[in-house]
Amino acid sequence: MTSEKPNSLTASKKGLEFRSETLHCIRNYFHDRDFLEVETPIRVPTPALELHIDAEPSGAGFLRTSPELHMKRLLSAGYKNIFQIGPCFRKGEKGHLHHPEYTMLEWYECPGNYMSILEQTKSFLLHLCRQIHSSTSLHYQGHNIEFDSDWPEYSVCQLFHTHAGWDPSTEFDQDHFDEDLVTIIEPLLPKDQPVILKDFPAALAAMSALHPNNKKIAQRWELYLGGIEIANAYSELWDAEEQRQRMEHWSAQRLTQGRESYAVDNDFINCLNGELEAGGIALGIDRLVMIFMNATSLDELIAFREDV
Repeated sequence: MTSEKPNSLTASKKGLEFRSETLHCIRNYFHDRDFLEVETPIRVPTPALELHIDAEPSGAGFLRTSPELHMKRLLSAGYKNIFQIGPCFRKGEKGHLHHPEYTMLEWYECPGNYMSILEQTKSFLLHLCRQIHSSTSLHYQGHNIEFDSDWPEYSVCQLFHTHAGWDPSTEFDQDHFDEDLVTIIEPLLPKDQPVILKDFPAALAAMSALHPNNKKIAQRWELYLGGIEIANAYSELWDAEEQRQRMEHWSAQRLTQGRESYAVDNDFINCLNGELEAGGIALGIDRLVMIFMNATSLDELIAFREDV
């Protein structure tokens, strides 16, 4: 007799019920605060072009790696506070914390910036914990994570200077950065509180604005829960020429690495009028649910994990 679940079902009933409850609470939080829930295309002509993210082909286009470009077009069209929960895809990402198809929560505040988004994130996660666990804290893998506290905020470049002996804002090396982040920096982060790594080197600005008084630093932060990176936030870049230059640079670098390059999305570039001020965040729903239910793998809350 086989012990496998029928039809390749990976998640437990408990996991699917917990996931459903969490999604319900998330939507209620944003609806109660007058955020507009939106849906944007899943299959797109060209993906959000970044150096280290590979898109999955789909017909003549691609499956989106993020709804970011279309949501910013909505901001440019006059929408203010918007959110979206939906599937995203990244080619080749597999593991107990990665899946090539995953669910993203993305929201934007206009006007806003990366620090106003941080305050919103604190409010959101504290509310979610109270709704789901009737508490301000949760238990995850031997650690009690307290949300109703002052979240530690660490400068990325200062952490690297102190503990790794170099400053990535002045002498950036991607491989060196990635290795030191995983082996030196992340093990130092507290696991009993939400932790913010902020002010990334400009080389890792992606689609975020740079600090007006220090162009070596990006207005970007990442959130860690229980030692796991779970969200990425920006003060959004609205300079069309700078964004085009970044994307063209990434496209050229991808070619030198022997990877597929993607066209620049001109509809997105043309919406960047330089007049808006907005903050945005992308938060992984699968990892969030995993942590909130004290699971050890995404398999426990994803109904079917197909290898295609």
